[in-house]
Amino acid sequence: MNILLLEDDLILSAELSKFLESNHFSTDRIYDGETFLRQIKNNSYDLFLLDINVPKINGLDVCQTIRTFDKSTPIIIISAYGDLSDKKDAFTRLADDYLVKPFQFEELLLRINSLLRRKMPSESADLDIIRIDDLIINKTEHKVFRAGNEIALTLKEFQLLTYLAEAQGRTVSKQQITENVWEHNFNTNTNTVEVYINFLRKKIDKDFKIKLIHTRSGFGYYLNPL
Repeated sequence: MNILLLEDDLILSAELSKFLESNHFSTDRIYDGETFLRQIKNNSYDLFLLDINVPKINGLDVCQTIRTFDKSTPIIIISAYGDLSDKKDAFTRLADDYLVKPFQFEELLLRINSLLRRKMPSESADLDIIRIDDLIINKTEHKVFRAGNEIALTLKEFQLLTYLAEAQGRTVSKQQITENVWEHNFNTNTNTVEVYINFLRKKIDKDFKIKLIHTRSGFGYYLNPL
């Protein structure tokens, strides 16, 4: 599980990171809100920990911005502000929990585990979700997300992406794609597959550092983070 921590107190940030990593969480530390928002553009996290009083963009505004494109990743506010009005402000901006400093690290761990358990889909629901790095394919709702941003695909683009994803990193040939995605409804000598692969690359990979769709020259295509 990956956690992104927004905390400008260097000592507390280091102590929290050490504690979480001792409990099998990978933790990235950020010290200002502006950098935090840049960080989540190209990376995937399971939970966000946000202090409020941080440089550039405060934690509440960061929380509100996250919720414009990511409705599901749990957010815990950790703050020295303990008034009811502060907590109300945080929950109004769709934070999931609020912990007042100073707090026991064990209590934070309990709250993290509780939120992550709630986030975990049921086994049957999970069969309809494909996750590859920060790419999420919802087969039931025909929706695709990357780094929390929904990507609009045509039906055929969605079918092609799903077929590549279900191959689990294996290379699939142009012939296999035409048989399974187009069902031989066009001449395999045309460049239709190449055209649709390029469509997907522009939508799935163009704006991201990590590329997911790859060509194995002479063999076909595969989907895997490199």
